[in-house]
Amino acid sequence: MNRPVVVGVDGSPSSLVAAEHAARVALLRSRPLLLVHAYLHPFGYGVPLNPYDLGVPVPSEEAQQMLERTAAELVDRCPGLTVEVRQVAGGPGATLIEESRRAELVVVGSRGLGGFAGLLLGSVGAQVAAHAHCPVLVVRPDEQPIPVDAPVLVGVDGSEPSRRAVSYGADEAALRDVPVVLVHVGPPGEGRTVPEEIEESQAAYQAEGARLLADASAEVRAEHPGLVVREHPVRAAGAAQGLIEASGSASLLVVGTRGRAGFAGLLLGSVSQAAVQHAHCPVLVAHQVS
Repeated sequence: MNRPVVVGVDGSPSSLVAAEHAARVALLRSRPLLLVHAYLHPFGYGVPLNPYDLGVPVPSEEAQQMLERTAAELVDRCPGLTVEVRQVAGGPGATLIEESRRAELVVVGSRGLGGFAGLLLGSVGAQVAAHAHCPVLVVRPDEQPIPVDAPVLVGVDGSEPSRRAVSYGADEAALRDVPVVLVHVGPPGEGRTVPEEIEESQAAYQAEGARLLADASAEVRAEHPGLVVREHPVRAAGAAQGLIEASGSASLLVVGTRGRAGFAGLLLGSVSQAAVQHAHCPVLVAHQVS
């Protein structure tokens, strides 16, 4: 099954930036690109108010023209790319989550047509990043160009989500022909005196971090013998802060998910939530394809 790369397009600058990234990613993977426009408001606005007027509105000609124009521009920029367009009667978040069941990857912009100023991702992107059935690429606006030859960054903590993220990150680095940098974030300790027992605890934590990085590196090198792998232990007040700071020199940050157990709203842990909101580069949320 030739699963497509799916991207939601609503005509906003953010969605058009996401579409450009999705086109490059689809071409890199030799996958078709599907541009999806969901034309109902997330809360159902657009549904006929008259109870006797059954059904939902038909797709709009204006939106169709926007999709076709975007598709033509992407094919012009990416020769060899296959693009399909589709309008769906549904809320944008729910629509992209449903499309993710049949997708190789879903791409979302960090800002759509609305949302709170303090939330860089926006409600639709947050829904998709948390609940998709395949990996999700969260794209930042082109405020500062991301070097295409910069490495792929992955956080390592020894957990199952982290191991999945490392595997995805290595695959991405191999596709892009760039190094993969494995990061373990430890507690800050320089520049201050601490009790001996805390110093011993920090030393043990550092040793465990070094072991985790070495194990992850060995697994990546076994799967990708020609890939450049770097180990990068850092110190920060928390894992999220360490990864976000390190993301400034990366072309991509890969984060894991908790899977589908537990509360629906907790599919992304706090570190991943912070990363998709505040990283300085695109973020890949490493959902398993279901």
